[in-house]
Amino acid sequence: MRAPPTTAETVVEVQNLEKHFGTFKAVAGVSFTVRRGEIFGFLGPNGAGKSTTIRMLCGLLTPSAGSGRVAGFDIVRESEKIKTRIGYMSQKFSLYDELTVEENIDFYSGIYCLPREKKAARKDWVLTMAGLKDHRTARTSELSGGWKQRLALGCAVLHEPPILFLDEPTSGVDPISRRQFWDLIYTLSEQGVTVFVTTHYMEESEYCDRLGIVYRGEIIALGTPRALKTDHMPEAVLEIDCARPNEAMTAIERLPEVKEVALFGKGLHAVASDATATTAAIRAALVAGNFRLDRIERVTPTLEDVFVSLIEGRDRAAGSQQEVRR
Repeated sequence: MRAPPTTAETVVEVQNLEKHFGTFKAVAGVSFTVRRGEIFGFLGPNGAGKSTTIRMLCGLLTPSAGSGRVAGFDIVRESEKIKTRIGYMSQKFSLYDELTVEENIDFYSGIYCLPREKKAARKDWVLTMAGLKDHRTARTSELSGGWKQRLALGCAVLHEPPILFLDEPTSGVDPISRRQFWDLIYTLSEQGVTVFVTTHYMEESEYCDRLGIVYRGEIIALGTPRALKTDHMPEAVLEIDCARPNEAMTAIERLPEVKEVALFGKGLHAVASDATATTAAIRAALVAGNFRLDRIERVTPTLEDVFVSLIEGRDRAAGSQQEVRR
């Protein structure tokens, strides 16, 4: 993992940003900054408020409260100026299937008002960057999901924006295409482009320089992937390989020594304060339940462990507050 920029200027600044739809708070007061050249990620489940936040930063939605600046411009008063300084790639594929690759690039050249003398050079750059030279005359509808995403990224940066917003850019593409897409993102970042990306893929979030974990419209943790795993996960994580993990999870979650337990791959991850005592308790519970135990050991927390722990902790706190109100 490369070292994130630490002294670069701030290009995105948000303070207590909110968006309400009737009585529903889609974004409930988020604050953060993003530095030039940084890859900044929002990780969270669908409906957490990630896309709504991006749309406000891009000038596509008006905030209900709070403030923000993108590329030095106010997101409410100067939204049209912001649109000239950013590239935006939405969740839904936004290009035209009936046009060829080249025709889509030409169309967006016009949308972005590229000078005539730059159009040919920028088109060639996009085709090269996205690896689409051999597909330039192919209808976009004939491209695979991975190639479509590359084309959409190319069109989003056609006008050389200094800030790029990518909303779930690799949703629905295969893992190899996802990795190749991220290689392109790294290339752009190394050229000084700031990248703000939303995702619900755990492995993808590891590629970000810094990450905000978003849940129910709030940022519940913020930091580098490494810091999130160390600062927000002081408890021990135990990896358990056993027979019938779904059933075993029910037996393990009843143990007072276990704070949380969740399916992880073909096994389980359990979170506990005391690794030694909890290991003994889990062994005893699995023996009593006639579950074959192949392995149990303490492991380094993953972002998925952090994510599950933070969300379950937030839900428990919300449940306790509701009980108090009753």
